[in-house]
Order: sequence, then structure tokens, then C-alpha cells
Amino acid sequence: MTDTSKNEPTNDNTTPAPEAQPAPQAAAPSPLEEQLSAAKKEVQANYDRYMRTAADLENFRKRTIREKEELRQFATSGLLEDVIPVLDNLSLGLGAAKQQTDVKGIVDGVGLVLEQLKSTLAKHGLKEVNPVGQKFDPNLHEAISHQPSAEIAEENVTLVVRPGYTLNNRLLRPASVIVSSGPEKKDAEAKS
Repeated sequence: MTDTSKNEPTNDNTTPAPEAQPAPQAAAPSPLEEQLSAAKKEVQANYDRYMRTAADLENFRKRTIREKEELRQFATSGLLEDVIPVLDNLSLGLGAAKQQTDVKGIVDGVGLVLEQLKSTLAKHGLKEVNPVGQKFDPNLHEAISHQPSAEIAEENVTLVVRPGYTLNNRLLRPASVIVSSGPEKKDAEAKS
């Protein structure tokens, strides 16, 4: 007896169903993928912070340059406001000098305006360096020559050719001076 059912084709219209596959699920991220994702987020946050800081620094630099320029332009405004009355007095003095023949009055007027100007500049920190009779100081004085002097000790200032000026204790211009070289050497050599 032969079993023919195995060799004969079946006529049922059913095809074998493929094996049921589970629905695709997101695979659980591995620890390395989580670390990579966290590192990428941190890199992006650091980059954003860097870009903001760089922009802030550039804005600060530009603002500082602008403020420095404004300060330079208007720093002297207080001084100039105080000098304007001196200019007014010079103008009045010049007008009066044109009408007067008395030289002494003109000299006195110019002297008063000069004192007013010195006083105004002193209020703003300008101080005159006039070292007659003082010890020569190369930090404040510029020696233009030496001159023998029996009255003034050696290395002391005998004459100020041009006064110097300091601004808030900082030297603006050294005083040009003539320094004593002591008594004349010829007298000392003749006595020997």
C-alpha cells in the first residue's frame, strides 16, 4: 500500500502563513550610545556658550574703544570751562592796551591774567617746577650748563631758564636750569 496523499498536490487554497514576526521595537540604546548622545548635547551647549562669550567679548572691546575715545575727546572739558574766563580777561586786557599809553598798567593787567591762568591750571593739578637754589634733580630738571657761583653751593640750581611742569605729580616737562659748579677753580688754583 502506497500512500499517495503525500505525492499528490493539495487543492486547498490555503498557503502556509509565514511565521509571525514581532512588531519592530526600538532597540534599547546601549550605554555607549547614551554617552555619545550626552556628549554631543554637551558639545553643542559648550559651543553655544563659547559663541555667546566671544560675541560678548567683541562687544565689550568695541564699547571700550568707543568709551575711551569719548573720554579722550571730553576729558579736558572741565579744564577748558575754567580757562574760558582767562581768555575773556586776555581779550579785555588787549582791548584796554590798545587804548592806553601807560605801559605799567598793561604790565600789571597781563600779570594778573597770568596769575589767574596759573591758579586755574593749579586747580586741575598742574604745578610749576621752579627749583632756584635747590639741589639739582635729574628726574625733574634738565641741566643746560654749569656756571661757577660763590653764593650757591655746588650742584644746586642757580637759574631757571624755562620752568618745568608736573601734572598730578607726574612730570610733563623738566625745568631747564643752569647748575652751580661751586666757586671758580682759578681762585683755588692761584692760592695753591
